[in-house]
Amino acid sequence: MDVGLYIAAQGMLAEQVRQDQLANDLANASTPGYKSDTSVQQSFGALLMSNNVTGAPIGTIDEGVRISKEVTDMAPAALEATGDPLDFAIAGTGFFAVKTAQGIQYTRNGQFSANNQGLLVDQFGDEVLSQSGAPIQVGADGKVPASALGVFNVPNAQKLGNNNFSGASAGKATGTVEAGQLEGSGVDPIDTLVDMTASLQAYQAGQQTIQTINQTMQESSSTVGSIAAGA
Repeated sequence: MDVGLYIAAQGMLAEQVRQDQLANDLANASTPGYKSDTSVQQSFGALLMSNNVTGAPIGTIDEGVRISKEVTDMAPAALEATGDPLDFAIAGTGFFAVKTAQGIQYTRNGQFSANNQGLLVDQFGDEVLSQSGAPIQVGADGKVPASALGVFNVPNAQKLGNNNFSGASAGKATGTVEAGQLEGSGVDPIDTLVDMTASLQAYQAGQQTIQTINQTMQESSSTVGSIAAGA
């Protein structure tokens, strides 16, 4: 396989992953407490090139790139007042804990409500937990004291989907709970659109490279065939 084709194809695959990640971020530009991702590209390494007659080294060529990992930006976003007594935000670091069918998970999205049993739940009906891990009862007035919600320190939290994270709690975090507010999304729509445009241009450049190499190979093949036929 032509090295140039391989490099271009690897670059296109990397940009496809990046496009998917950016599209997901953009779709969550209005999701409370959402944290954006960054696709980190890493080189496969370099291939040593040498003279095929003398064997003397003549330099190296990059073997292309791949997505090595996705990094989530956990920086707290600005809080936005909603006036809803069951909306909560964490000012600073930390997570809310919710009890899901898959176990305890963590989130920065504090858009909660009350279920039929009068317990505080998230948008999926999962119970929100206190610092001791107990469910939280909504008062007869439809309110919950901010101090009733747990704020958990979860080092190296990993994104799961549904705006939830997995991880092991290491006790109480330093953030404080604010009632009647939600944390904004960590996505900047303008910056994300700019990144999507740059990624698309890189993908298209890879396509053009493959087309050019393919055309050159076809022309070379035709030339060799013509020479052989005339010999």
